[in-house]
Amino acid sequence: MTDAPASTTTRTALVTGASSGIGEAIARELAAAGVFVAVHGRNAERTSAVAASIEEQGGRAVPLVADLSAGPDEVRTLATAAIEQLGGHVDVLVNNAGAYPGGPTESLSDDTVDALLATNIRAPHVLVAALAPSMVANGGGHIVNIGSWMARVGVPFMALYPATKAAVEQLTRAWAAEYGHRGIRVVTVAPGATATPGNADSADVLAAMTEGTPAGRPVQPEDIARAVRWVVSDEAAFVTGGTIDVDGGIASTRMR
Repeated sequence: MTDAPASTTTRTALVTGASSGIGEAIARELAAAGVFVAVHGRNAERTSAVAASIEEQGGRAVPLVADLSAGPDEVRTLATAAIEQLGGHVDVLVNNAGAYPGGPTESLSDDTVDALLATNIRAPHVLVAALAPSMVANGGGHIVNIGSWMARVGVPFMALYPATKAAVEQLTRAWAAEYGHRGIRVVTVAPGATATPGNADSADVLAAMTEGTPAGRPVQPEDIARAVRWVVSDEAAFVTGGTIDVDGGIASTRMR
């Protein structure tokens, strides 16, 4: 947890996919900044453990369990639960949860494609539709969409996931225009190749991918979390509609 977080007047946040990895780091960082966080995940045990750990470290957190690849009604139920559990309002929505299937295009099943589109595009859309009106009613808020460096490059055996992240960047631009005059800022934070518990068995691959970048190492979840915390702070009051790359330069440079 950060010792001296950036100043923020934000009071509550829903972070999706926060039971591990990037989402967990974001939830912990926001809690360290004084935000009351709804920790979302699919696995009840892991989600509750993260929320409990935040509370043990002096933060405020509640666990919320939902499958974002299910029908939109379950996603709306999550939004309603977040409002109720966070005291009647959600000031920050972090759309972090994402499905990440790889493989040749012809190998992806219809069910895999449906789950990917539902989790990565439909769920953020449903959550924004459900939560933005209450943000406006409470004087404004923040929406942070977690994108990917892959949205701007071609990666073999990984066509559909980057396409969904490109869609997320466009949603950010459109939502910033739609809601900006009503007090909501919308930003994409785009990680590079990130070391998480979910890809721990691919550490050598991540090292090879990032060795030739300016940073020379994989992104850590805490790198993303600090960027998100800044985006929702008062220091970023004039930042909206764009993408902040937190990728060590992987999407924009080639050193070898």
